[in-house]
Amino acid sequence: MARSPLLDFAFGYMPAQMLYAAAELRLADALTGGARTSGELAGETGTDPHALHRLLRALTCLGVLTQDGPDRFALTEEGRRLRTDAPDSIHGLLELFCGPDVWRSWGDLMETLRTGEPAWSRVTGMTSFEYLAEHHEQSVTFNKAMSEHTREVAPAFIEGYDFTRFGTIADLGGGDGTLLAAILRAVPAARGVLFDLPAGLKEADATLRAAGVADRCELVPGDFFESVPRGADAYLLKSVIHDWDDEQSVAILRTCRAAASADAKVLLLETVIPEMVTPEHRGIAMGDMNMLVCTGGRERTEEEFRQLLEAAGFALAGVTGPLPPSNYCVIEGTPT
Repeated sequence: MARSPLLDFAFGYMPAQMLYAAAELRLADALTGGARTSGELAGETGTDPHALHRLLRALTCLGVLTQDGPDRFALTEEGRRLRTDAPDSIHGLLELFCGPDVWRSWGDLMETLRTGEPAWSRVTGMTSFEYLAEHHEQSVTFNKAMSEHTREVAPAFIEGYDFTRFGTIADLGGGDGTLLAAILRAVPAARGVLFDLPAGLKEADATLRAAGVADRCELVPGDFFESVPRGADAYLLKSVIHDWDDEQSVAILRTCRAAASADAKVLLLETVIPEMVTPEHRGIAMGDMNMLVCTGGRERTEEEFRQLLEAAGFALAGVTGPLPPSNYCVIEGTPT
C-alpha cells in the first residue's frame, strides 16, 4: 500500500518547530564561521549537547545543514537564510509564524471553527494588534518578519506594475518602508509618504537612508482608521486589508476615499483567492486560514474586493497579477 502524501502535511508541525528552534537558538549565526560540533554549539546556546546533536542531525535531513563528520555540522546555502544578518533572511518570519503565540492559536483551531472567532483573542486575551502594541519584543519580531516578506515580494510589484505614472505614492501601514524604498529607487521621479503608527515607523528612517531615498520620502505617523494624508496620487496598502473583517476594511478604505482626489488611485497589494481552488492555490488558502486563526481577517476573491471598494466609494478599475514569482495582485480602485 502506497504511503499517503497527506502524512507529510499531518507531520508538518515537526519541521516547523525544528526550524523555529534553530531560529530561536540562532544556530545559523553560530555556524557563520564554518562547521562546529554539537558540544561547541550547545555551550554557546545553553542547550543539552545530546539533545542538540539530534536536532542538528534532523536539520541536516531538512537541508538546513550538512554533516561534515559524525559530530560536525555546517550551514547549507538555504540554511544561510536563517542567519539574522543575511540579506535574504527568513529568521523573523520563522520566529513569528512558528513562535508560541501563533502556535498556541493554531492549537485552538477547532474552537475557531465552532465559533468563527479568531483563536488569538482567546489565547492571548486581546486582538493581535492590541497584543503587539503591549508587547514590544513581539512587535519587533512582527515588524522584522513583515520587512523580510516585503523584501522578498517587492521585485514582483516593481516588475509587474507601472508605478511611474504616479508623482506621489503614499504607503499606508508601510512599516519600516521596505516596499516604498524599493519603489522609489525604481521610480526616481516619484516622491513618497510613509504612513503608519509611530511604533511601526521606528526603523523607517534607517531603511530609507540605506536605500538612498530618504530625501524623497516624508514620514507621517497616524492611524488609518482615523485619517490618512491628502494629496497622494496613489494610496498603497500592502497586506493590510486581509488583516481585517469587512466592516473594518471598509472603514480603512473610506478614510482613503476622504483623502483621495478624483484622479487618485487606491492600490491594494493582496493575494486574490479564486472562486474555485486547486492544489496550486495552497499558499493562498493557508494564508487565509492563518487570518482566520490569528486576526479575524481573510483573503478575498476579486468580487469580494469589488464589494469592499464600492462600499467605500471606489470602483474596481482592474486587477494586475498574480505577479510571479509571488501570488500577489495589484487591485486598483478609482474614486466614484
